[in-house]
Amino acid sequence: MEKIDKNVRKVTRKIKKLYGESPDLNTRIIDIQGQKIGCLFFESSSQTSTISDFIIKAVDYTKDNIFDDLFESLKNNMFNSQVIIIDDFSQFPYFLSSGFTIIVVDKCDKAIVMETRAQLDRGVTESTTEPILRGSKDSFTESHSKNLGLLRKRIKDPNLWFSELKIGRRTQTRISIAYMNDIADKKNVDEITKKLKKINIDGILDSGNLIDYLTQNKSSFPQFQSTERPDIVCQALLDGKIVIIVENCPFTIILPTVFIDYFHTSEDQYQKSVNISFTRVLKIFAFLITLFTPAIYIAITTFDQNTVPDKLLISLAVQREGVPFPTAFEIILLMTIFEILRESDIRSPSGMSAAMSIVGALVLGQAAVDAGIVSPITVIVVAITSICSMIFTDIDFINGIRAWRFIFIIAASFLGLIGVLSASLILLIKLASLENYKTSYLSPFAPFNLKAQKDAIVRFSISHIFKRPKYISEKNQTRQRRSS
Repeated sequence: MEKIDKNVRKVTRKIKKLYGESPDLNTRIIDIQGQKIGCLFFESSSQTSTISDFIIKAVDYTKDNIFDDLFESLKNNMFNSQVIIIDDFSQFPYFLSSGFTIIVVDKCDKAIVMETRAQLDRGVTESTTEPILRGSKDSFTESHSKNLGLLRKRIKDPNLWFSELKIGRRTQTRISIAYMNDIADKKNVDEITKKLKKINIDGILDSGNLIDYLTQNKSSFPQFQSTERPDIVCQALLDGKIVIIVENCPFTIILPTVFIDYFHTSEDQYQKSVNISFTRVLKIFAFLITLFTPAIYIAITTFDQNTVPDKLLISLAVQREGVPFPTAFEIILLMTIFEILRESDIRSPSGMSAAMSIVGALVLGQAAVDAGIVSPITVIVVAITSICSMIFTDIDFINGIRAWRFIFIIAASFLGLIGVLSASLILLIKLASLENYKTSYLSPFAPFNLKAQKDAIVRFSISHIFKRPKYISEKNQTRQRRSS
């Protein structure tokens, strides 16, 4: 703790020196009743109209009246949503950089801090990464208070608790841990809080910076869910999960997460159970197709031709006639090109991405077939694989699929179907061994939970789902009561 100097001019000089005479730092000194008042704020992050409305008016009122204690008079006449009294100079940089205005008074070792932040973030807009046809259209923003407000307006329960801490020696980033106090597992909340408090880094700029600190096992498949949709977060909170909200970041982190969560969407809460179940089954088939199709194609054309009907085998052989490369090389070449195109599509401006997709999908594919570099069936296999991967919206889950797809391709290239089966067994063992905050990654299938199957693959009508998922938290299991 560093005491605040009682000389206003010394305080302003110290602040100017601290920020290297920054041009957006405003240090105004006003003389009132023989005492000096210092007003410190950043023009770049503070709203000058708010400063004029509240601080200058309070100063003018104090000018016209005689008071024994100038500091108390200023404090009592500042009508603002947030007025804080501090006595530690080391807190000045945090409040000034956050857009607050600091008032210091001669012969006083305390300072008044007032909320005057400018609107530097975008407003609440529709989600661009998780668009839906039915449901709320709002999404989180870079404003921390707005993000908390989007949750408060949906869950009007005093059991919605937020615990806050600051991480980053230089950035002092606000991190909020949101959970339902009467539902979430308190041990998990304490463990997450403990892990966050242990972080000693100079800066946290995004929720993605926290992932390595919070995940307990190393795996290509994510053990967390990242979303910018408040309705998904609220449903997770009501299930007993814990949410991490990071200042200046629209993406939140949901913990713990299980494998089947990536086959669910926010629209599951707004559609009929039959449609939801069909979509989930479709996603499971798409997952299997995008993961196994290239590897199985390599296996049956290279090692296990006897498993293919004669007519189909002849058709494949005719298509591959004149192709100079082995099947495995064709697949790896086209898959690599597709991944490059996908990354280019993501990083390119929206106007260019559509043209790039057309060039990549049509021109390159057709040119490669005409040149005899790859066979038409290989292009079809890669196209089907790529289309099926696009059904998922979570980029971390897609990256996990991509990594294991190449592992299956390599296994099939050396061992055929035996390699595919061996890699499948390794993947299953790996997923079954993962445990995230006392929750098995393959829950509710392993260990099997019969009641949780009502909202796993097939979703029952919401009127028949009475309990929360027990594998997340055993507290307050009742979601709704049976009608008498």
